Amino acid sequence: MTLNSEEHVIQEERSACERKGSVGGTVVNWPSPARRLLIAGTGSGVGKTTVTLGIMRALTRNGWKVQPFKCGPDYIDPTYHTAVTGVPSRNLDSWMCGPDGMRDIFVRRANGADIAIMEGVMGLYDGRRADSDEGSSASVAKQMDCPVLLVIDASGMARSAAAMVAGFQHFDAEVRIAGVIANNVGSERHGKLLREAIESACGVPLIGFVLRDTGLAVPERHLGLVPAIERGTLDSLFERMADAVEAHTDLNEIVRIAESAPLRNMDDLSLGAADSNDIPSKQSSFSSVREAGQELGVTQEPLRLALAYDAAFHFYYPDNMELLEACGFELVRFSPLADEPVPDGVDGLYIGGGFPEAFAPELAKCSRALASIRQVIEAGTPTFAECGGYMLLTERLVLTDGSVYPLIGILPGETRMGTKLAALGYREVTGEAGNFLLPMEQMARGHEFHYSTVHVEEAQALPPAYRSRGLAGERPEGAVYQDRLQLVAGYTHIHFGSNSAIVTNWAQACVAFRQKRL
Repeated sequence: MTLNSEEHVIQEERSACERKGSVGGTVVNWPSPARRLLIAGTGSGVGKTTVTLGIMRALTRNGWKVQPFKCGPDYIDPTYHTAVTGVPSRNLDSWMCGPDGMRDIFVRRANGADIAIMEGVMGLYDGRRADSDEGSSASVAKQMDCPVLLVIDASGMARSAAAMVAGFQHFDAEVRIAGVIANNVGSERHGKLLREAIESACGVPLIGFVLRDTGLAVPERHLGLVPAIERGTLDSLFERMADAVEAHTDLNEIVRIAESAPLRNMDDLSLGAADSNDIPSKQSSFSSVREAGQELGVTQEPLRLALAYDAAFHFYYPDNMELLEACGFELVRFSPLADEPVPDGVDGLYIGGGFPEAFAPELAKCSRALASIRQVIEAGTPTFAECGGYMLLTERLVLTDGSVYPLIGILPGETRMGTKLAALGYREVTGEAGNFLLPMEQMARGHEFHYSTVHVEEAQALPPAYRSRGLAGERPEGAVYQDRLQLVAGYTHIHFGSNSAIVTNWAQACVAFRQKRL
């Protein structure tokens, strides 16, 4: 069903409700509120990404400006969102960023959009812990005062679908499930039965359904998927998803649900149901890093930060990049995979995560790039390497088939790939001695996900960069040079919004290095 043209016009009474507020130190205007909707699933694998992408593309091709968001720490789904909408997607993570940081991200991005659509993570109530909703989609929905569209896998059920929806409705009264979309529906007749069951028993509408179609499966989310998306290779799949959703879904009702979010000042969105967060929320503000950059003089003479970016290294939180730029960094990209050396005259180096193991034979041949990275680090350039970047700095990479590929070797030891997850989950990291980004006892939050492990002989081991705490307890993590080199490396993907002092600490180190270099 296509949108009525009048639905695209922001209602006059909402336009009249514009409020002024301060975001990152700048006064902006935004509708109060932006249309907003969270699409969540009953669990992983029910098809919420397919449904979300279909809705986003359907609205976009109907002329709407959709601002996409992803709940949680995932890097890949936001890439899909950006591809189907043409608008950069952002992560909303109630645990890593805290309520205020999450609100700031939302307000800065949703301002000016016709509708904000957030894709949930795992099941609606799944998050950091089993005994709370910390880090869950439900937590985001409550903090953002946002209606929820629940996606269910309806294969093999009719009235039982209503029982499942009712359970999600009553589990937490503060979460407002405003509609349901059924995936994997066998026929239009099946869809009609589901509508009768859910609407009669649960009192919420079945907004639509998606017929079973194995061709709508989202491709494997690794091995160079990002460049495939950027080349437009998956455009036909995204169009097919939009067709499948739009065929049996009331888009106008989706918009009405998004408009049902309470009329309230966006500044107040963080006041309800906040996760516990010991990290001061003020540290997530863009104004603090901007002021620090002004004090250091880098807003007038930007610092040049080399950023490794290609198919092997592309896992970066966009908000981390924007915090760096707000402080006065100029991000200069280069591709290790294309054997490009680190650009000349840089003041810092950032090597993020990705899939170096997928390109091990190619990387091992990029001698010019690898040698330049080692040279820049040995010159004392303040460097941060996380996950894939951490792996790259070890001596060699051992794949699961036993093949061995030489790497940079500025860190002792070898990285070994495994067939099972080595680590997964949220992390709170505390800096150790020699960590110029996160000095001793300073904390930040992030996420860990990898199949590899780093193995070092005890006599060669460097001091750890952090103490890392997850649900399984606390352990040392990463590596740091405490004397001649300014290098911090570890597996945890840190969200700088959890402690923006990371950005200012990095800027201070880069200013000192530039003065010494010049």
